[in-house]
Amino acid sequence: MAEKLFGTDGVRGKANIHPMTADMALKIGAAAGRYFRNDGSNGHRVVIGKDTRLSGYMFENALTAGLTSTGMNVLLLGPVPTPAVGLLTTSMRADLGIMISASHNPHHDNGIKLFGPDGFKLSDDAQTAIEELIAGDIQPAQANNIGRAKRIDDGRFRYAERVKSTFPSGMRLDGLKVVIDCANGAAYKVAPEVLWEMGATVIPVGVSPDGLNINDNCGSTNTTLTAETILSHGADVGICLDGDADRVMILDERGQVADGDQIMALFAGQWADQGRLNGDTLVATVMSNLGLERYLDGRGLRLERTAVGDRYVVEKMRENGFNLGGEQSGHIVMTDFATTGDGLLAGLQFLAAMIETGKSASELSRTFETVPQMLKNVTYSLGQDPLSSATVTAAIKDAEARLTGKGRLLIRKSGTEPLVRVMAECEDEVLLEQVVDSIVAEVQAGA
Repeated sequence: MAEKLFGTDGVRGKANIHPMTADMALKIGAAAGRYFRNDGSNGHRVVIGKDTRLSGYMFENALTAGLTSTGMNVLLLGPVPTPAVGLLTTSMRADLGIMISASHNPHHDNGIKLFGPDGFKLSDDAQTAIEELIAGDIQPAQANNIGRAKRIDDGRFRYAERVKSTFPSGMRLDGLKVVIDCANGAAYKVAPEVLWEMGATVIPVGVSPDGLNINDNCGSTNTTLTAETILSHGADVGICLDGDADRVMILDERGQVADGDQIMALFAGQWADQGRLNGDTLVATVMSNLGLERYLDGRGLRLERTAVGDRYVVEKMRENGFNLGGEQSGHIVMTDFATTGDGLLAGLQFLAAMIETGKSASELSRTFETVPQMLKNVTYSLGQDPLSSATVTAAIKDAEARLTGKGRLLIRKSGTEPLVRVMAECEDEVLLEQVVDSIVAEVQAGA
């Protein structure tokens, strides 16, 4: 039976530890190449982007070797945001797109995300087929059919033009002072450039990558630096991206954070008013706050929930023709403009709302009242199943009983890290803390 390599967002792990080794990257490249170059012709191509992690060089070269060994032609984009890979896969008529990134994780992690020729993340069926090829003997190309590799120097500029084209025609950012935190990651050049070209006064932070400082005390998962910069410069708004720039947090002029739920609520309300929200529906995951659902209900709109992972959000959107979705963590997916979450694009749409309404960031970023929510992560050792013990099961049942009619509980394993995530929502914050801590204690005891 083939090893399960792909999780909710590609293959991910610590660099130079299985499965994120150069040898495995070569096999993934060769298997993906064989999967897509299945007719023996030499016209097949793949685009590869990466973020700024030190290990990106290693994986870029290993993937290129595997892909060219099966006859695929490789176009190397260098450091670009994940949504740029989705865009350029289609615009460059490639069969496959690959992003080398572990998103918001620290530098010692890395990952491999695959996109199909339509620019959307590869389906589960295609990923399973690639896993089966890895487990078998991959047929290399004949010597005269080995693929070529070429560096593409203007990838980020092509992406920048696409992102700017989504902004309302004739509108500029003159007069707005914007802090942009690029997490020392993939958007460290393109995001400040786009904002400056559109007229904003730009205050960049997290734009000095050294291979080891990606997401380090900056970016969408640590907004303190941006908040301090907003206050010290008297900025109007802050945009915090993560390492591969597919997610965003918005900070208002007081340094207060608006997460993905608040951003989606703002866009959903605006789009509904403009008749642009397909099916009057927003797609989000089971992690999104109950307050978001109540807000949408009050507007006569619908919230469609999915499993955690932006790829599942996108699948639901595509199945039903919905055009707005995302995650509380900051993936905002607008399929009118992009095939995956795009932090810079979402940030620009928020800035457009500020200009169109004349309202401040703080006025726009508090669309609904959140229900108190608590999330705690418990690390466990690989190979263990901490949710299978009788004591954990009993603690979960007890918590569910205590929350009946008062809130909700969600327990799940992370799809990208060895973590159990324990999340609950409840208006009674004392009860909320009690039920979460009781489950965490039992999971820790068995981890």
